[in-house]
Amino acid sequence: MSKLIIALFAALVVFSLSAFTVKEPEWAILFQWGEIKRADFEPGLHFKIPLMNNIRKLDKRILTEDEQPQRYLTQDQNYVIVDSFIKWRIVDPVAFYNATSGDVAQAGLLIYQKANDNMRGEFGKRSLHDLIAGERQKVMELVTTQTNQQTKELGVEIVDVRIKRIDFPEEISENVYDRMRAERDRVARQLRSEGEEQAERIRAKSDRKSTTILAEAYKKAEITRGEADAKATEIYANAYGKNREFYSFYRRLNAYQNSFSNQNDVLLLEPDSDFFRFFKDPAPKAVPR
Repeated sequence: MSKLIIALFAALVVFSLSAFTVKEPEWAILFQWGEIKRADFEPGLHFKIPLMNNIRKLDKRILTEDEQPQRYLTQDQNYVIVDSFIKWRIVDPVAFYNATSGDVAQAGLLIYQKANDNMRGEFGKRSLHDLIAGERQKVMELVTTQTNQQTKELGVEIVDVRIKRIDFPEEISENVYDRMRAERDRVARQLRSEGEEQAERIRAKSDRKSTTILAEAYKKAEITRGEADAKATEIYANAYGKNREFYSFYRRLNAYQNSFSNQNDVLLLEPDSDFFRFFKDPAPKAVPR
C-alpha cells in the first residue's frame, strides 16, 4: 500500500514538472538544454521533459513605451519639447528572444531610441507652423512606418506612435508669447483702423444724406410757406376789397388789444393821433373805392 502511495506521489510530481499551460495572451518558448526547440504553442495544456526542457513565457498583448519628453529642433530653428509614447507587441517570440534575451524593458528602450531618431528627423524637415497646423498626424504615421521597418529584426510590431503634446522650452516660451501678443496687437490695431475708416465713410455718407434731406425739406417748406402766404394775401385782399372800413376797424381793434394787454405798458401818442381815431369817432366813414 505504501509503495502505491509513493508511486502515485512520484507520478504527481513528474506530472507537475512535465505539464505547463499556455494562456491566450502569452507566447511560450520551449528550450532544450538552453536551445530553442519550439515556440508555436496554442493556448491550453502542454507537456515537456523535466530537467531537459524549460519554458519561457512572453507577453503577447500590446505594450506601451512612454519615456521622458524629448527636445527637437524644427526646420525654422525652433526648439520644441515633444511628449510621445509607442504602442508595440511581440509577433515573433524566437526572434525577440534572440535579439533581447526576452528582456521587455531592453526591447522597449531600443524601440524608443529608433522612434526618437525618426521623430527628430521628421521634425527637422518641417517648420513649427506646419507641425501645429496639420503635419502632426502625418509625422506620427511616418515615424510609425519607419520604426516598424527598423525593428522587424527584434520580432516586434509597432502598432502606433502617438504625440501627446508639443511645448516650447521654458527659455523661449516667453519670447514666443511676446511675439504672439505683438502679432495679435498688430492685427487688433489694423482692425480698429479699418473699422474707424469704415465708420468715417458711413458717417460722411449719413451726413451728406441728412443734409440733402434737410435741404429738400427746407425747399418744400419754403414753397409751401410761400404758397400759403400768397393764399393768405389773396384772402386778405379779397376781404379788404369787400369792406375796407370794417377791415380797417378790425385791424385797429387787434392793434388796441395787443397794445393794451399789459397794464404796465406806457404808450406816448398825441390825442388826435390817427391811432385813436375810432375812440373819438366810432362811426364808420365811407371809404372811397
